[in-house]
Amino acid sequence: MNSKEAYEYALKNGPEEKTREIACEDPEYAYLYALNVDKYSRDDTRNAACEDPKYAYKYAKKVDKESREDTREAASKSPEYAYWYALDIDECSREDTREAACKNPKYAYLYARDVDNGPREDTRQIACKNPEYAYFYALDIDKGPRKDTRKAACEDPNCAYLYAMNIDKESRKDTRKAACKNPEYAYLYAKDIDKNFHEDTYNIVINTEYEEEYNKFVNNRMKEEII
Repeated sequence: MNSKEAYEYALKNGPEEKTREIACEDPEYAYLYALNVDKYSRDDTRNAACEDPKYAYKYAKKVDKESREDTREAASKSPEYAYWYALDIDECSREDTREAACKNPKYAYLYARDVDNGPREDTRQIACKNPEYAYFYALDIDKGPRKDTRKAACEDPNCAYLYAMNIDKESRKDTRKAACKNPEYAYLYAKDIDKNFHEDTYNIVINTEYEEEYNKFVNNRMKEEII
């Protein structure tokens, strides 16, 4: 009998030491056994669930229905579940869960947004290891431009374009240069941010599918200026 079979047997026949012991060989079924068979928390099922950050978090949320050092420590082995633990179970920020979340740019950003509810140097620094989350950090948390988030966003043409459009809300040499690593974003930068011809953006779209659209855009701008 494996863990799944022991759990399913116990669902039909009720809890007993043998099936619980077998279920506890797998974190998922240890959690499910506590939730659906025992319907209360026990050290053995909790300890087994804590072998996996996901089920440590679920055990704390659905079975214990409270925070504990052991489930928090187990959940914090994963940036994702450290974030979820802080958000759903502790319902507050802590150094340990923040430190765990900060091992991944996405969860550093989410922790700052949803748990800290504000910017911090440590979460920003980690978010800036990924252009997308550097941009999101500037947009949603700092709510304004900074050199560090802009520099990080400029590692990706799309993020550089979005940063210029939604955060700087103006053209800059650095964001334009970054957007010009890709013809599509060079064209969009000219159209939406420069709102005019620029040699740098035009040179990138030459002999690409965006050259015709770029020329149409420039011609329309010239007509508007004449009118």
